[in-house]
Parts: sequence; C-alpha cells; structure tokens
Amino acid sequence: MFLEKFFSLKENGTNVRTELVAGITTFFTMVYIIIVNPALLGSIGIPFEQVFMATVIAAVTGTLIMGLFAKFPIAIAPGMGLNAYFASVVGAHGLSYQTVFGTVFVAGLLFLLISVTSLRQLIVEAIPNSLKYGITSGIGLFIAFIGLKNSGIVVPNEANFITLGDLHEPVTILSIFGLFFTLILMARNVKGAIFIGMIVTAVIGYFTGLLNFEKQILSMPPVPVFFDLDIAGVFTNGLYSVVFAFLLVTIFDTTGTLIGVTEQAGLTKNGKIPRVRQAFLGDAAATTVGAMFGTSPSTAYIESSTGVAAGGRTGLTAVVVAILFALSIFFSPLIAAIASLAAITAPVLIIVGCFMMEGLAKIDWKKFDEAFPAFAIILTMPLTSSISTGIAIGFITYPLMKLFSGYGKKVHPIIYIFGFIFMIQLVFFPAH
Repeated sequence: MFLEKFFSLKENGTNVRTELVAGITTFFTMVYIIIVNPALLGSIGIPFEQVFMATVIAAVTGTLIMGLFAKFPIAIAPGMGLNAYFASVVGAHGLSYQTVFGTVFVAGLLFLLISVTSLRQLIVEAIPNSLKYGITSGIGLFIAFIGLKNSGIVVPNEANFITLGDLHEPVTILSIFGLFFTLILMARNVKGAIFIGMIVTAVIGYFTGLLNFEKQILSMPPVPVFFDLDIAGVFTNGLYSVVFAFLLVTIFDTTGTLIGVTEQAGLTKNGKIPRVRQAFLGDAAATTVGAMFGTSPSTAYIESSTGVAAGGRTGLTAVVVAILFALSIFFSPLIAAIASLAAITAPVLIIVGCFMMEGLAKIDWKKFDEAFPAFAIILTMPLTSSISTGIAIGFITYPLMKLFSGYGKKVHPIIYIFGFIFMIQLVFFPAH
C-alpha cells in the first residue's frame, strides 16, 4: 500500500487506522485556534473572515510540509502568545496592522533563510540532553496546567494565585468525568482511548446542554485574499526589534515543541532529530504564507503530543490534521461549538502532560549544574505560560552553571551566544 511505504508505517510500529485516529485527536485539541485567532486579531480591527482563512491556510501549508517532507506527527498553526504579542505591538506603538504584518513577513523570510541552512539544526544538536529533557517535561506540565485551568479544576486566587476550583460547576464535572473515563480506557489498554474519551464527553455534553450547535452547521468559506503588507513601514519605523522578537520566539517555540514531541514519540536517534531541516521549513513557510494572507506567526503545536499519545508516529498523522483543517472552512459553526467546550479537550491535555514527564528519569539529578537548568525550565514554562521563556531560562542558567563549576569549555559556543541573546530579549523586549 502506498501510504504504508511512503510513511514507513510498519517500521514505526503503526498503521493507517492508528495514524487516522491520532490525526483526528490532534486536530480536535488544537482546532480552537481557527476560532480564537480571528477573534483576537479581530479585536484590533482586522476582518474576522480574513484572519479565519489566513489561519487555515497557514495551518494547512505548514502541517503538510511537516507531514510530507519531515514525516513527523506534528501540526503547525498560528501560535497563541505570538498573536497576543502581535496585537500588543499594534496597540502599544500605535502602528497599523498592515505595518506589523510587514514585520511578520520579514521575520518569515529570515526564518526561511535560517531554516534552509544548517544553523537551526546546529542549534538543536548543541542543546545538552538535560535541557532537552527539561524542555519535554516543562511542556508536559504546561499543557497539563492548561487543561486544569480550562476545565475549571484550578482557578485564580488572590492569596496564592492558584487554588482548587468549584467542583460543582457543570463543565468542571464533565471534565473530571472525561478525565477518569479516559484513564479507565487507558488502564484497560483500549486503542484510541483518548479519542474515544473525547467523543463520549462530547455526546454527554450535547445531551446535558453544555455543547450547543447552531442550526446551520455548514457554511460557505470566505474568499481568501492577499493582505496589504506595509513592508516599507518596517524600515521607516525601525521595527527591527519586533522582527527579531517574532523570529526568536518562533524559532524556539517550534524547537522546543519539536524536541518535546519527537522525544515523546521515540523518533530521536542518538539525541538527534532526523529530517530536522525539513521540519523547520514547515513553520517558516507557514509564517511567511500566513503573513501574506493576514495572520500572525506560526509555530509547531504542543497539542501534537495528544496525537502521539494516541499512537501517531509518522507524517500521516500530520497530513490527516492538514486535511481536517482544509475541510474546517466548511464547518466553522460546528467547530466553533466543539472548540468552545473545554471539557472535551482538557482531559486530553492533562493525560498527555503525564506522558511527557518520562524524561525526568533521564536527568542526572546528582549533578547540580545539569539538574538546576532543567528544573528551572520545568518550573518556568507553566508558571509563565510560555515555552520560549522556559527555554530562555534554561539557556541562560546552563552555561552560567557550567562556567562557574569549572566545565565551561564543555558547553557549545552557540549556547553561550543564545544565553546572552535571551538575556537581552527577556529584559528589553519579552514577547509574552
């Protein structure tokens, strides 16, 4: 069969059915972006329909490249945090969104240039194992926290910031049910347990009135048009730091997610990620194309780990996600309803967070100069709600710890360089 040979399904211990389920699982845990992104960017005056189509186009472009060329089960779409930063730049500097889209386009072109060279691959391979495992585990805690927060299991509290939520809330009750139902299926080794849990939770949500569908489930998609980019405004306004911020955050958001998901899926070989250059091209192309149609920078999605947990191991998972994104332009009312009920996706994020903690056992906790930078990443990611900030803290603390413990020469020079860059970025233009 063509799909089995092209994606090497047998060699990766998977099959078409498993990849299909994994793709569907990933899609439904990240599909919220095609609703949230247009709403967020629409708040600064960008037409909702324009951003909706741009979001889908960017997701399909990047995810297909990831699936067909890198052959990883990783999906790409406009990044949360990056879109918030985009909106804040428009508001804080009083710029037109056409000008800020120009910065995204320029950052995307630089991104493509870096991605076709060996620089990004060198960066990934230079990262020490303790930081890689710290990144994986930090992402796990981050997405588990998102699941807890979205479900209402934990809520903000003035005294200590976070506390247990109201367990009588209907959405919270349904989330807890979905969590334990899925855990039971997994304990019984039921294949596709995560996706089955999502479907059962959705059905219960529908019959209890928590999941509401509009009378119109299908709708014709808006016509996509090229956006009016103000590239000249990037230079006349001296927006170099904004371009650098977009570039830096996108690189390390994707790098962190790529490390985390490939490590979770067992796709790394001797600490290295195969076909890493092709993988990097996915988010670079999506960022550039997305800017042309009207959306903020794209990045690899941590929700891809839900598909890996469902058994996805090859690019076929990503291709399924891309196809579903393409079809979603006709089902926007239906998708909006599903994405709006946190109880469907929150249990998945919590469970996957557990899977991603496996790397903790591989960190040498007896070597403090190896352990603390990993600990700092794990601690920082969920508390700041930022993958890139967690990575930044790791890059800063690791070379410092090694330098003062007498092992500074063993640190790759690129780690020192980026540690310095990250200090500048965090102090002068944090992106989150």
